[in-house]
Amino acid sequence: MRHIRSRKTTPKVRDGKVQRKNRTDLSRHYRQYIQDRPYIDRLRPGAGYRHILLKRDVSKFIDLLPDWEELSRDLDAIVLVPGEDDFLGWHKPGLVAVCAWERELVSEWTTGFVDEHRAVLDRLSVVCEPKEDDTYLVHWTEASIRGFQLMHVLLHELGHHHDRITTRSRVRASRGEFYAERYALAYADRIWDEYFKAVSYTH
Repeated sequence: MRHIRSRKTTPKVRDGKVQRKNRTDLSRHYRQYIQDRPYIDRLRPGAGYRHILLKRDVSKFIDLLPDWEELSRDLDAIVLVPGEDDFLGWHKPGLVAVCAWERELVSEWTTGFVDEHRAVLDRLSVVCEPKEDDTYLVHWTEASIRGFQLMHVLLHELGHHHDRITTRSRVRASRGEFYAERYALAYADRIWDEYFKAVSYTH
């Protein structure tokens, strides 16, 4: 899930390409683990980031998903990975990842990115303060970050996984970002009530 915002820093560029060190450095072989559900892992968050989500948050969340048995097919792991400048989460065959969050509880997002996620932000009571430069200051709490990462970022990446396992080849997520975003929003609509009931006891 690409994170479009007004950035304060720029990732390293080499030969004209932004370097994505965190997305390819996973050394764990998750398919070696034999278990009833995907392996849930949590890696170091990286400098300037922290993990708001815990492994138990992910485990409790997937228990809320009504068609988890189907959705988890061919899914080896859900991993809480180091933070990245441009991504809130990502996926590759057999694995979905949620990136660590920036340490600050205030984010600077573009108007377009806020508008795209307005329904989720409103559900989580996230305050979005408009600025004069076509950006917003997005004011988070740990609870709203946790909700956004579970109810949107993780569902978005699971949407890519669902895309892949439901194509004829089952090799790649061919329907892209639009499919994953629509999948996440539609799935969230099904489980908001259950999510809020669950978090009232666990947070």
